[in-house]
Amino acid sequence: MQRTIYLDMRSLEEAQRLFWSRFADHLTAEEEIDSRRAAGRITSRPVVARLSSPSFHSAAMDGLAVRAEDTFGASDDMPLTLDIASGQAVPINTGHPLPDDKNAVIMIEHVLMSADGRHATIRAPVYPWQHVRKVGEDIVATELLFPTSHRLSPADVAALLTAGCATVTVRRQPLVTIIPTGSELVDLTPEATVPPGRTIESNSAVLAGLAVRAGALPRVMPIIADEYDDIRHHLLAAVRSDADMVVINAGSSAGSADYTARIIAELGEVLVHGVTMMPGKPTILGVVENKPVVGNPGYPVSAILSFEQFVMPLLARMQGTELAKPPRISARLARDLPSRAGIEEFRRMITGRIGNEFVTLPLKKGAGAITTLTRANTMLRIPGSSEGEIRSSRVEVELLRPLAEIEKTILCTGSHDLCLDLLHDFLKRHDPPYPLASTHVGSMGGIMAIRDNMTHIAGSHLLDPQSGSYNTTYIRQYLGDRDIALVTLVHRQQGFMVPRGNPKNIRSTEDLLRDDVTFINRQAGSGTRVLLDHELEKNDIDAERIKGYSAEEYTHMAVAVAVLSGKADAGLGILAAARALELDFVPLTEERYDLIIPAPFLDLPMIRALLGIVVSGPFRKAVEAMGGYSCRDTGQQQRIIPE
Repeated sequence: MQRTIYLDMRSLEEAQRLFWSRFADHLTAEEEIDSRRAAGRITSRPVVARLSSPSFHSAAMDGLAVRAEDTFGASDDMPLTLDIASGQAVPINTGHPLPDDKNAVIMIEHVLMSADGRHATIRAPVYPWQHVRKVGEDIVATELLFPTSHRLSPADVAALLTAGCATVTVRRQPLVTIIPTGSELVDLTPEATVPPGRTIESNSAVLAGLAVRAGALPRVMPIIADEYDDIRHHLLAAVRSDADMVVINAGSSAGSADYTARIIAELGEVLVHGVTMMPGKPTILGVVENKPVVGNPGYPVSAILSFEQFVMPLLARMQGTELAKPPRISARLARDLPSRAGIEEFRRMITGRIGNEFVTLPLKKGAGAITTLTRANTMLRIPGSSEGEIRSSRVEVELLRPLAEIEKTILCTGSHDLCLDLLHDFLKRHDPPYPLASTHVGSMGGIMAIRDNMTHIAGSHLLDPQSGSYNTTYIRQYLGDRDIALVTLVHRQQGFMVPRGNPKNIRSTEDLLRDDVTFINRQAGSGTRVLLDHELEKNDIDAERIKGYSAEEYTHMAVAVAVLSGKADAGLGILAAARALELDFVPLTEERYDLIIPAPFLDLPMIRALLGIVVSGPFRKAVEAMGGYSCRDTGQQQRIIPE
C-alpha cells in the first residue's frame, strides 16, 4: 500500500476549530437521575428549589426563645428577670423550631438561671430575629438553585436534597468507543510474558481514564490486528452502535499498514490528517455517519496529548460545558530547549521552587517515552512561531500536579544512582511527604546546576586521579565561592556489565580493544566516564580504538539495557544495575557517591527530611539489599567553604 504523506497539516488551533465546530450541536440527550448520584454531572436545564430551607424559623444558638420586646431595657445596672415557668422564655436547642409567639433567642452563655430553673436573669437585650434562622434564609422555594450547564459538586448534592429536589435532569454522559489496533499488540495478563516483537497494549486504559475525567463513559473493544477489512468492519459497527464518539488507536501515521485515514475517508469524511503539534502530529479528525471519529496516534505520549487536545474538550462540549484550563506559573528554564519552527511543541517538565522562584527542567522527549508522563509535574508549550527557549529565560508552565506538591519538590540533578529512586520512595512515605525529582545529566552537569542555582542537590562521583579523592577538587574548582555540604550517600561497586555467562570473557579494560567487543559508554561529564577515562589512561589505552566508545547513554540502567538487548557486549556501570537486569558483573573499583548540597538549603524542611532518611536504619538496610553498595559512611558530612 502506498504511504501517506502529510501535505496539508493544520495548526492545533485550526484543527480544534474545524473539529469542534462540526459537532457544535451534538449535545447528549437529557436524563433524570437520583440527586444522590449527581456529583460530577452537568445540568441540562435550570434547577429550581422545591422547598425552602429552613422550612421553619429555627434557633441558631442554644439558649432561651423570647419575644425581643420583653428584653428591652436589660443592662448591667438594671438586670432583667424572665419567667420561664409562665412561658415568657422557653429553653431551646440549636436547630429546633422557634415557638410561634417568639422572635429571638438569647444565647445560653448570656443567661443566669435560678437554682430551680424557673427564672432567668439577663443583662443585655436582644433584637428581633437575633440568633434565629428564618424561613428561607438559605434557600427559598421556587428560586434558581443552579443554571443550565452547571457541573454539580458534592456540596451541590446537599443543596439539591435540602431544597427537596429528589431528582435532577442532567446531560447523559457521552459514550466513547475505543478500538485498539495493532498486530504487534498483546493484552497483559497476570502471568503473561511478552514475545519478541510484541508490545503490551496500554493506550486504551489510559484513554479510558482520560474519558472518565472528561465526564464520559468509555467502552474499550478487543485488540484488532492491522487488517484493513477488520478495522473497517469494527469502525462501522462502533459508529452504528450507541456510541457518541469512536476513537481508533493507532494506525493514524504514514506507515504502509496505517489504514485509519483511508477507512474514515471511505466511510465518511476526513476533516484533518496531520496537526502541527509534537507529539501528536499524525492525529486524524473525521466524521462518519454524523459521528466524530478520531484516529489517535499509537505512541503513548502522542496518544495522550492528542486525546487531551481534541477528544476531551469535545466530550465536555457534548455535555454543555468546558474543561477547566490548568493553572500556570512562571519559572526559570534550566536548559536550552531548541524546537522546530512551525510545530507547536509540548514538553513535559519537572519544576520546583528554589529560593524565591520556580526552576523548571525538561524531561527527555519522545512520543514513546512513557516515563515522562509519570514523572512530569508541569507542561511547557513552545509555540510554532518559536525556534525554542533559551536557558535561564522565564517561561510559563502548566501545572500537572497541585501547586503545593510542586512547592515542596526536591530537585536533584547530576549523576544517576538507583539509591535516588529508593530515596524518593522513602521521602514519599515521610510525614509530610516530599517528592524527589531527579534528572540525569552526569556529575559535572549537576555541579553546573548547583553553580547556576538550578537544583537543590547534585549527585556526583567525580574522581580526582591525582589525589584519589572524590568531588572535593571539582567543588573547589567550580563552586569555590559557595558554602557547600558534601554528604556521602554510598560507596558502590563499579565494573563491566556483561551478558549472562560473560560469553566474550571480558575481564579488564584491555579486552575492550578486541574486534569482537562492542562497548556502550556514558556521556561526557559523568563520573563513570571520568572513571573509565582514568582507567584507560592508567593502562595506556587509546579510547579511539574502542568500538562503541562514542555511543553514549545517560544512566546506569540505560547501559544495562543496551547490554541486555545485545546492542553492546559490555558497559561500565554499577553492580546494582547489573543485578536488576540479571547481567553478569566484572568488578573494576569501589567508588564514593555523594550528594552536593548548598549550605543554605540544609535548613529547608524537605532537605532535613532527606538527611534524616539517609542516616536511618531502614534506608541503609534497603540500600545494601540491592547489592553492590556499602553504607559505612552514609550520612557523613564534609563542609567545603570558600577559602
